[in-house]
Amino acid sequence: MNEVMLAEKDLTTALAKYGKILDKQFTMDLANAYMDVDFDIHILNRVIATHFFRLGQFDLGECFLREANEEEVPLKSAFQEMHNILDQLKAHNLQPALVWAASNHNKLQEYGYSLLFDLHELQFVQFLQKEQRKEAIDYMRAFISPFAPSHMRQIQRLMCSTLFIGPRLDRSPYQDLFQSSNWDLISEQFTRCYCHLIGYSCQSALQVLISAGLQALPPIIKMVNIFGKERKHEWLRSKQLPLEIELGKEFQFHSIFACPVSKEQSTAENIPMLMPCGHVLCKQTIQRISKSRNFKCPYCPQEVNLADCKPLHF
Repeated sequence: MNEVMLAEKDLTTALAKYGKILDKQFTMDLANAYMDVDFDIHILNRVIATHFFRLGQFDLGECFLREANEEEVPLKSAFQEMHNILDQLKAHNLQPALVWAASNHNKLQEYGYSLLFDLHELQFVQFLQKEQRKEAIDYMRAFISPFAPSHMRQIQRLMCSTLFIGPRLDRSPYQDLFQSSNWDLISEQFTRCYCHLIGYSCQSALQVLISAGLQALPPIIKMVNIFGKERKHEWLRSKQLPLEIELGKEFQFHSIFACPVSKEQSTAENIPMLMPCGHVLCKQTIQRISKSRNFKCPYCPQEVNLADCKPLHF
């Protein structure tokens, strides 16, 4: 009897797993998660065109704008300059990047970037790889020594690496300075710095949106399958999903305020409001507490008037 019960248990477990495995083998019906959302088609077109320019596909971006009857994207010329410099970096020509980094050095320093030093470091390494020790030392004195107060450790390593010039470089304690992957790293760093200075994300906005959507789709489709299509129309009327979808930290671009009184997260309709006393509550909470008259702050004795509260933007 025990053997029969165990066999039945194993069969039941296998059948339960079979359904889940079978569901995974079929393509998800994305139509179940479809939401009819109003958006500005012109903004979408510009996002797509900017994506092409960000990737350096300028002919494709211009063709798209013409066929969509859209105006020129302002960032096009900036991305053209960026890709011209990146093309030179791929050819191991540091000069255009050095000129750009030098002209923007003060701004780069404000944001904590060390691009100019890293470019000079790579130029120094190029001299050593060509066994041009004198040129490398002269370059060190002229361009790298001014960075001594903030980069002394790196400068010491560079100077010590000159002792291994020639075939011994690849077997020296400083072989990391001469790896070919450093060119890829400097290109990525330059792209990050350039995009920051022109006020654009290092990643394409379209790419971020699609990546976030791909992560959010499976739980939404699962929710629709569980709730049924009738319930779907209920939450479609709301601007918020009935479940919380956890996305990775790479998709977190700003802080989310939670009202300390109502415990609700702020939204476009229920924005954070700064009171004169310095405390912050959500707009609907303040409206509920005030009832069109002065009210006392929940966290200090100060009297607050609704008209004195200001929207707070993180």
